[in-house]
Amino acid sequence: MNIVHVENLEKRFGEMAAVGGISFDVAAGQTVALLGGNGAGKTTTISMLLGLLLPSAGSIRLFDCDIATERARVLPRMNFSSPYVDLPHRLSARENLTIFARLYGLREPAKRIAELTEALDLGALIDRRTGSLSAGQKTRVALAKALLNKPELLLLDEPTASLDPDTADWVRHYLEVFQKETGAAILLASHNMGEVERLADEVLMLRRGKIVDRGTPDDLIYRFGRQNLEEVFLDIARDRRVGDAAVVS
Repeated sequence: MNIVHVENLEKRFGEMAAVGGISFDVAAGQTVALLGGNGAGKTTTISMLLGLLLPSAGSIRLFDCDIATERARVLPRMNFSSPYVDLPHRLSARENLTIFARLYGLREPAKRIAELTEALDLGALIDRRTGSLSAGQKTRVALAKALLNKPELLLLDEPTASLDPDTADWVRHYLEVFQKETGAAILLASHNMGEVERLADEVLMLRRGKIVDRGTPDDLIYRFGRQNLEEVFLDIARDRRVGDAAVVS
Protein backbone atom coordinates (compact mmCIF):
# COMPACT_ATOMS: atom_id res chain seq x y z
CA MET A 1 0.00 0.00 0.00
CA ASN A 2 1.24 3.48 -0.84
CA ILE A 3 1.54 5.52 2.34
CA VAL A 4 2.60 8.63 0.39
CA HIS A 5 1.26 9.67 -3.01
CA VAL A 6 2.56 12.98 -4.35
CA GLU A 7 1.41 14.23 -7.74
CA ASN A 8 2.66 17.29 -9.65
CA LEU A 9 3.64 19.02 -6.42
CA GLU A 10 4.79 22.63 -6.71
CA LYS A 11 5.86 25.29 -4.28
CA ARG A 12 6.62 28.84 -5.41
CA PHE A 13 7.95 31.75 -3.45
CA GLY A 14 7.17 34.66 -5.71
CA GLU A 15 8.84 33.95 -9.04
CA MET A 16 11.09 31.24 -7.59
CA ALA A 17 9.99 27.60 -7.89
CA ALA A 18 11.42 25.80 -4.85
CA VAL A 19 9.62 22.63 -5.95
CA GLY A 20 8.66 22.40 -9.59
CA GLY A 21 6.05 19.72 -10.22
CA ILE A 22 7.34 16.47 -8.71
CA SER A 23 5.52 13.14 -8.37
CA PHE A 24 6.45 10.08 -6.30
CA ASP A 25 5.10 7.36 -4.03
CA VAL A 26 6.38 5.76 -0.83
CA ALA A 27 5.00 2.34 0.04
CA ALA A 28 4.68 0.71 3.45
CA GLY A 29 8.03 -0.77 4.46
CA GLN A 30 9.91 1.26 1.84
CA THR A 31 12.59 3.90 2.30
CA VAL A 32 12.73 6.60 -0.36
CA ALA A 33 15.57 9.12 -0.28
CA LEU A 34 15.46 12.69 -1.51
CA LEU A 35 18.94 13.53 -2.72
CA GLY A 36 20.18 16.88 -3.99
CA GLY A 37 22.29 19.88 -3.18
CA ASN A 38 21.30 22.81 -1.02
CA GLY A 39 18.23 24.48 -2.51
CA ALA A 40 17.18 21.38 -4.46
CA GLY A 41 13.78 21.27 -2.72
CA LYS A 42 14.21 18.45 -0.20
CA THR A 43 13.25 20.27 2.99
CA THR A 44 10.49 22.22 1.22
CA THR A 45 8.97 18.91 0.06
CA ILE A 46 9.06 17.46 3.57
CA SER A 47 7.53 20.66 4.96
CA MET A 48 4.61 20.33 2.57
CA LEU A 49 4.07 16.69 3.56
CA LEU A 50 3.91 17.83 7.17
CA GLY A 51 1.39 20.52 6.29
CA LEU A 52 3.75 23.28 7.42
CA LEU A 53 3.78 24.78 3.92
CA LEU A 54 0.84 24.92 1.54
CA PRO A 55 1.58 23.70 -2.00
CA SER A 56 1.22 26.17 -4.83
CA ALA A 57 -0.12 23.34 -7.01
CA GLY A 58 -0.45 19.57 -7.06
CA SER A 59 -1.67 17.15 -4.41
CA ILE A 60 -0.43 15.13 -1.44
CA ARG A 61 -2.23 12.03 -0.19
CA LEU A 62 -1.05 10.32 3.00
CA PHE A 63 -2.73 7.06 4.02
CA ASP A 64 -5.15 7.79 1.16
CA CYS A 65 -6.19 11.07 2.82
CA ASP A 66 -5.82 14.50 1.27
CA ILE A 67 -3.35 16.37 3.49
CA ALA A 68 -4.99 19.67 2.50
CA THR A 69 -8.36 18.76 4.04
CA GLU A 70 -7.71 15.76 6.32
CA ARG A 71 -4.46 16.69 8.05
CA ALA A 72 -5.81 15.94 11.53
CA ARG A 73 -6.54 12.34 10.51
CA VAL A 74 -3.00 11.57 9.34
CA LEU A 75 -0.76 13.49 11.77
CA PRO A 76 -1.12 10.94 14.63
CA ARG A 77 0.22 8.25 12.26
CA MET A 78 3.38 10.08 11.26
CA ASN A 79 6.37 11.87 12.77
CA PHE A 80 9.38 13.93 11.82
CA SER A 81 12.98 14.48 12.88
CA SER A 82 15.50 17.15 11.94
CA PRO A 83 18.62 18.39 13.74
CA TYR A 84 17.72 21.87 12.50
CA VAL A 85 14.49 22.06 14.53
CA ASP A 86 15.26 22.64 18.21
CA LEU A 87 13.31 21.31 21.13
CA PRO A 88 12.72 23.77 24.02
CA HIS A 89 16.15 24.36 25.58
CA ARG A 90 15.04 24.99 29.17
CA LEU A 91 13.30 21.63 29.48
CA SER A 92 15.16 18.40 30.09
CA ALA A 93 15.19 15.73 27.43
CA ARG A 94 12.73 13.70 29.53
CA GLU A 95 10.39 16.67 29.95
CA ASN A 96 10.44 17.35 26.22
CA LEU A 97 9.68 13.72 25.42
CA THR A 98 6.91 13.62 28.03
CA ILE A 99 5.17 16.67 26.56
CA PHE A 100 5.30 15.25 23.05
CA ALA A 101 4.14 11.84 24.26
CA ARG A 102 1.05 13.52 25.73
CA LEU A 103 0.47 15.46 22.53
CA TYR A 104 0.57 12.17 20.62
CA GLY A 105 -1.87 10.65 23.09
CA LEU A 106 0.36 7.83 24.30
CA ARG A 107 -1.31 5.71 26.97
CA GLU A 108 1.92 4.82 28.79
CA PRO A 109 4.32 7.67 28.05
CA ALA A 110 6.82 6.83 30.81
CA LYS A 111 7.15 3.26 29.53
CA ARG A 112 7.71 4.37 25.94
CA ILE A 113 10.25 7.00 26.99
CA ALA A 114 12.11 4.35 29.02
CA GLU A 115 12.19 2.07 25.96
CA LEU A 116 13.65 4.79 23.76
CA THR A 117 16.06 5.94 26.46
CA GLU A 118 17.55 2.46 26.50
CA ALA A 119 17.36 1.92 22.74
CA LEU A 120 19.05 5.23 21.87
CA ASP A 121 21.43 5.25 24.85
CA LEU A 122 20.00 8.42 26.35
CA GLY A 123 20.40 7.44 30.00
CA ALA A 124 23.27 9.81 30.77
CA LEU A 125 21.48 12.83 29.32
CA ILE A 126 17.75 12.18 29.74
CA ASP A 127 17.47 14.52 32.75
CA ARG A 128 19.77 17.23 31.43
CA ARG A 129 18.44 20.44 29.92
CA THR A 130 18.17 20.07 26.18
CA GLY A 131 19.98 23.38 25.68
CA SER A 132 23.07 22.00 27.43
CA LEU A 133 23.41 19.02 25.08
CA SER A 134 25.86 18.74 22.21
CA ALA A 135 24.61 18.81 18.63
CA GLY A 136 24.91 15.04 18.36
CA GLN A 137 23.05 14.47 21.63
CA LYS A 138 20.25 16.79 20.51
CA THR A 139 20.01 14.78 17.29
CA ARG A 140 19.48 11.57 19.29
CA VAL A 141 16.80 13.19 21.47
CA ALA A 142 15.05 14.53 18.36
CA LEU A 143 15.05 11.02 16.89
CA ALA A 144 13.56 9.66 20.12
CA LYS A 145 10.81 12.29 19.82
CA ALA A 146 10.15 11.16 16.25
CA LEU A 147 9.74 7.53 17.32
CA LEU A 148 7.51 8.09 20.37
CA ASN A 149 4.25 7.23 18.62
CA LYS A 150 5.73 4.37 16.56
CA PRO A 151 4.89 6.22 13.34
CA GLU A 152 3.71 4.46 10.22
CA LEU A 153 5.32 7.28 8.22
CA LEU A 154 8.65 8.71 9.33
CA LEU A 155 10.04 11.84 7.70
CA LEU A 156 13.76 12.30 8.33
CA ASP A 157 15.80 15.36 7.42
CA GLU A 158 19.53 14.61 7.92
CA PRO A 159 18.84 12.09 10.72
CA THR A 160 22.51 11.46 11.56
CA ALA A 161 23.89 14.99 11.17
CA SER A 162 26.44 15.88 13.88
CA LEU A 163 26.74 12.26 15.03
CA ASP A 164 30.11 10.56 15.22
CA PRO A 165 30.55 7.62 12.78
CA ASP A 166 29.96 4.96 15.44
CA THR A 167 26.76 6.53 16.77
CA ALA A 168 25.52 7.30 13.25
CA ASP A 169 26.01 3.65 12.25
CA TRP A 170 24.14 2.56 15.35
CA VAL A 171 21.24 4.91 14.58
CA ARG A 172 21.00 3.60 11.01
CA HIS A 173 20.86 0.06 12.34
CA TYR A 174 18.12 1.07 14.77
CA LEU A 175 16.10 2.60 11.93
CA GLU A 176 16.47 -0.59 9.91
CA VAL A 177 15.24 -2.68 12.84
CA PHE A 178 12.37 -0.26 13.54
CA GLN A 179 11.22 -0.41 9.93
CA LYS A 180 11.47 -4.20 9.78
CA GLU A 181 9.41 -4.57 12.95
CA THR A 182 6.74 -1.98 12.13
CA GLY A 183 6.58 -1.85 8.32
CA ALA A 184 6.87 1.94 8.48
CA ALA A 185 7.42 4.01 5.36
CA ILE A 186 10.43 6.34 5.55
CA LEU A 187 11.13 9.44 3.49
CA LEU A 188 14.75 10.43 4.00
CA ALA A 189 16.59 13.61 3.03
CA SER A 190 20.33 13.29 3.47
CA HIS A 191 23.69 14.53 2.24
CA ASN A 192 25.36 11.35 3.47
CA MET A 193 25.77 9.19 0.39
CA GLY A 194 26.80 6.09 2.32
CA GLU A 195 23.68 6.44 4.45
CA VAL A 196 21.48 6.66 1.37
CA GLU A 197 23.16 3.66 -0.25
CA ARG A 198 22.55 1.64 2.91
CA LEU A 199 18.99 2.64 3.77
CA ALA A 200 17.21 3.63 0.55
CA ASP A 201 15.17 1.32 -1.66
CA GLU A 202 14.69 4.17 -4.15
CA VAL A 203 16.50 7.46 -4.66
CA LEU A 204 14.92 10.60 -6.11
CA MET A 205 17.65 12.89 -7.44
CA LEU A 206 16.58 16.52 -7.25
CA ARG A 207 18.07 19.59 -8.87
CA ARG A 208 16.46 23.04 -8.77
CA GLY A 209 13.16 21.67 -7.51
CA LYS A 210 12.75 18.92 -10.10
CA ILE A 211 13.34 15.16 -10.05
CA VAL A 212 16.04 14.69 -12.67
CA ASP A 213 16.63 10.97 -12.15
CA ARG A 214 15.44 8.13 -9.96
CA GLY A 215 16.17 4.49 -9.24
CA THR A 216 17.72 2.18 -6.71
CA PRO A 217 21.21 3.18 -5.52
CA ASP A 218 22.77 0.28 -7.45
CA ASP A 219 20.79 1.13 -10.58
CA LEU A 220 21.90 4.78 -10.52
CA ILE A 221 25.53 3.84 -9.89
CA TYR A 222 25.44 1.38 -12.80
CA ARG A 223 23.72 3.72 -15.26
CA PHE A 224 26.09 6.58 -14.50
CA GLY A 225 29.08 4.26 -14.72
CA ARG A 226 30.33 5.33 -11.31
CA GLN A 227 31.76 3.60 -8.24
CA ASN A 228 29.38 5.03 -5.66
CA LEU A 229 26.41 7.32 -5.14
CA GLU A 230 28.57 10.31 -4.23
CA GLU A 231 30.02 10.33 -7.75
CA VAL A 232 26.48 10.11 -9.20
CA PHE A 233 25.45 13.01 -6.96
CA LEU A 234 28.30 15.16 -8.30
CA ASP A 235 27.41 14.33 -11.91
CA ILE A 236 23.80 15.39 -11.39
CA ALA A 237 24.62 18.44 -9.29
CA ARG A 238 26.98 19.62 -12.05
CA ASP A 239 24.58 18.61 -14.85
CA ARG A 240 26.95 16.09 -16.41
CA ARG A 241 25.53 13.38 -18.65
CA VAL A 242 27.47 10.18 -18.09
CA GLY A 243 27.16 6.74 -19.70
CA ASP A 244 23.57 5.73 -20.39
CA ALA A 245 22.14 8.15 -17.85
CA ALA A 246 20.20 11.10 -19.18
CA VAL A 247 19.64 13.94 -16.78
CA VAL A 248 16.34 15.57 -17.69
CA SER A 249 14.52 18.46 -16.09
